[in-house]
Amino acid sequence: MTPTAWPVTREIVLVGGGHSHALVARMWGMQPLAGARLTLVSPNPTAAYSGMLPGAIAGHYQQDEIEIDLVRLARFANARLILAPAIGIDRAEKRLHLAGGRSISYDIMSIDIGITTDMPALAGFADHALPVKPLEGFAAAWEGFLNQAPNPARIALIGGGIAGGEVAMAVAHRLRATGRKPEVTIFERAQALQELPSRAARLLRQDLRTQNITLREGVEITEITAQMIHLRDEPPLPFDLILGAAGARAHPWLAQTGLALNDGFIRVGADLRSVTDPDIFATGDCAHFDHAPRSKAGVYAVRAAKPLFHNLRAAAMGRSLRTYQPQRHYLKLISLGDKRAIATRGRVAASFPFLWTWKDQIDRKFMQQLTQLPEMAARPQPPQDHALGIIEAMGPKPQCGGCGAKLGQAALEAALPPPPTHRKDIEIGRGDDAAVLHMGGARQVISTDHLRAFCNDPAVMARITAIHALGDIWAMGAAPQSALAMITLPPLSEPLQSAWLTEIMSAAAEVMSAAGADIIGGHSAAGAELSIGFTVTGLVADRAIGLTGAQAGDALILTKPIGTGVLLAAEMQGLAKGRDIARLYQGLTTPQGAVADILAPHACAMTDVTGFGLAGHIMNIARASGVGAQIWLDRIPLYQGALHLAAAGFQSTLYPQTRAHLLGQIRGTTSGPHADLLFDPQTAGGLLAALPQTALPEVQAGLQATGHTGWVIGEITDQTGRLEIS
Repeated sequence: MTPTAWPVTREIVLVGGGHSHALVARMWGMQPLAGARLTLVSPNPTAAYSGMLPGAIAGHYQQDEIEIDLVRLARFANARLILAPAIGIDRAEKRLHLAGGRSISYDIMSIDIGITTDMPALAGFADHALPVKPLEGFAAAWEGFLNQAPNPARIALIGGGIAGGEVAMAVAHRLRATGRKPEVTIFERAQALQELPSRAARLLRQDLRTQNITLREGVEITEITAQMIHLRDEPPLPFDLILGAAGARAHPWLAQTGLALNDGFIRVGADLRSVTDPDIFATGDCAHFDHAPRSKAGVYAVRAAKPLFHNLRAAAMGRSLRTYQPQRHYLKLISLGDKRAIATRGRVAASFPFLWTWKDQIDRKFMQQLTQLPEMAARPQPPQDHALGIIEAMGPKPQCGGCGAKLGQAALEAALPPPPTHRKDIEIGRGDDAAVLHMGGARQVISTDHLRAFCNDPAVMARITAIHALGDIWAMGAAPQSALAMITLPPLSEPLQSAWLTEIMSAAAEVMSAAGADIIGGHSAAGAELSIGFTVTGLVADRAIGLTGAQAGDALILTKPIGTGVLLAAEMQGLAKGRDIARLYQGLTTPQGAVADILAPHACAMTDVTGFGLAGHIMNIARASGVGAQIWLDRIPLYQGALHLAAAGFQSTLYPQTRAHLLGQIRGTTSGPHADLLFDPQTAGGLLAALPQTALPEVQAGLQATGHTGWVIGEITDQTGRLEIS
């Protein structure tokens, strides 16, 4: 999280990653507002650009060419990104409700969630058909169908508007390009292409006929069953895939907000504010302009971005707002599937070979704004007069958060005092994850962890930190018991201090409670930036599993991929792929309690993989147990994107120290991006266990049954203090 000298006093929440909000995030990164925190809420880490979707369906674009990376945009804007669907608004309490039970507060909200082509009123649609919008889900499903599509391929498309025509022709082209004969039928209850002027409609109808696409108008679909469309007063018709593109439908949850709606869409005035609630704005396809009603078109979302950006800032500053007047006529370029297009504006329409190239250039130029972001602000330079070494200490890149911000292992080993010998009730092994306290007949383990925030969402950061701290308890084979929280908040107004602290503690309590522990107190403070820590205790029923006990021949098993440090380092610079970061966060927020329960009865030695990297933690087991280890690079699981980023030279802040400390103890493959990741510090990493080979079948079966994976990455050897990499 980027530190700020200015207290945050206003929460501005963007609901949806539509075109307006994507452009607003870009502008916010270039001109942030002191005292305001921006939050972007989206179900997905990317948002598809609708103008290029027909081209993607037709195979002219790769998926990543039409996707707006919301993770990168959020980092550029220093915004909090929450990956969850919005499901409701409590306007009295000014809270946005999200799927999964979470809610967040807002002072000002903007909604840009687009439309859906889902048709819940049509019997069987939800189970047997695929809506074209939201675009993110459709793109993946379409590619999946192509991999197994029959020949000929029978496609039904419900909806005879412009979108239906474009999708039908794109589908037909893609099927022909893959060697299949397309049999595409469009179904429209009324008259097709009503939103087009007569000449444009004629040109489009002519092209549909040329491509042998059947247009059925004035027909009523009564039900959809498995690969079957049922029409009123007609026999059912078989199809291999049924798609829905029937007009613009509002998301149903908007009806429960109490906002004034027009056919389900949020009514807004010329200033883009809801006519019901001045603290809520709306734009894009989910909005209805009371002052200038228009059909749904992406051009309005794009043009509304600048006035929306101004008005969100103005509302937060208590200043006057601007108006937005959508134009009556605009150029519409309709894709015909095979790199041709129809151009229409007003009553004029034409079809020429160069029009698709023109459309392609326009679409790519729009995407360039959101993919080729301005260079991130440089780190602040020290004053002219400064102490020696300050430049070197600052480093060339921003300081990493999480375990990438830890001190190096060499420094820790040099500074830490030897284990106490005068107290027989305290048991500390060399480098063990936690200390064991003997209290009468009971044994308690205790450990502490504290993370500098790398995520702008305090609740997610709390969840990750809680799982990270519990890792030490799980690694000792103990049952989590209690936790003390240590929280430093950045500068905030008093109301937001309460709101942030509530989010953090709610998320942490959920994790701790699920693990069987209670948060029993802690300490809070105000500081320069967000940091969260926990001191955690656990109870040991039989034995505490430490680093000692591994024996030659034992298998080494790892329960999470590695690559955390590299991915987070790249993400902090806005250079990681959003989808990769979303997958990473899924891993970071996955607890390991069930995994520990399966491993503990068999583990001879166990630890959680964190700041010392996989190689460092393997060597900790080897040194403590008086053994060596061999690992196989090709069997070590990696988070998606980590290998590519490591090859590109991305490193966590802690990487150089870890590598230098361990390199003399390693033999074999020590160069190359895959080997580099062995020294990558991990946050909320997996468990690393040495266990007898005979226990592997039972352990792996148990992990699989609980939805987890255990990767056998190597084995313990008798080469004391040596790590062989092959």
